[in-house]
Amino acid sequence: MPRFRTVIFDCDSTLSAIEGIDELAVHCREDVAQLTDAAMRGVIPLEEVYGRRLDLVRPTRAAIVALGLQYVARLVPDARETVAALRAAGVDVRIVSGGLLPAVLAVATALDVPASRVDAVDISFADDGSYAGFDDASPLATAGGKRIAIERWNIDRPAMMVGDGITDLEARPAVDMFVAFAGVVDRPAVVAVADVVVRANSLAPLLPLALDVDELVQAPHRFLYARGQALSASATKH
Repeated sequence: MPRFRTVIFDCDSTLSAIEGIDELAVHCREDVAQLTDAAMRGVIPLEEVYGRRLDLVRPTRAAIVALGLQYVARLVPDARETVAALRAAGVDVRIVSGGLLPAVLAVATALDVPASRVDAVDISFADDGSYAGFDDASPLATAGGKRIAIERWNIDRPAMMVGDGITDLEARPAVDMFVAFAGVVDRPAVVAVADVVVRANSLAPLLPLALDVDELVQAPHRFLYARGQALSASATKH
């Protein structure tokens, strides 16, 4: 069996190099980016900023479709290959995100992660495609929501959570290892208490953390494992 039977990824600044809500905030980018950063650093609870950001942005259906395309275009290096290698080794790969569900599902599709293994915040639109609200009952729109979402899944253990923000770190009690991915954004409050920190701009270092090379039978996956080992000088254990 793999060392970790389940690996759960955040989406924004982890699987993809962008923050989705910031990309949507064309006309209010600075205000929204400040709110996002404050929430990810744990300065403001997520529930205090989630609705405020969407009220500022009011994303249309077309904007969400475009965001999904941006997410996929800006996948972090080795994201596709790492997820493929994990799944080929029998690891249950999942995505849990405070992002908007239709756009996050575009990432899942690109990575061949089933929709049933994705949780994010749904959004609704009026008949003309204008913004009509979000699922304010979703735990993922609140602080501590990722822990709740993961516990609802009843995942196989041991499990690893990979993310960049405070909202990811909050899921630590529901998993066996929290990996702070600092390859896009380095958040000191998160990396200071993570079990492992990956600083490379690549997800390949996760392979040596998650499983043994003998569990990989395909040559490209073994090559990626070796690449991950070479990059592991930027992965520090606390």
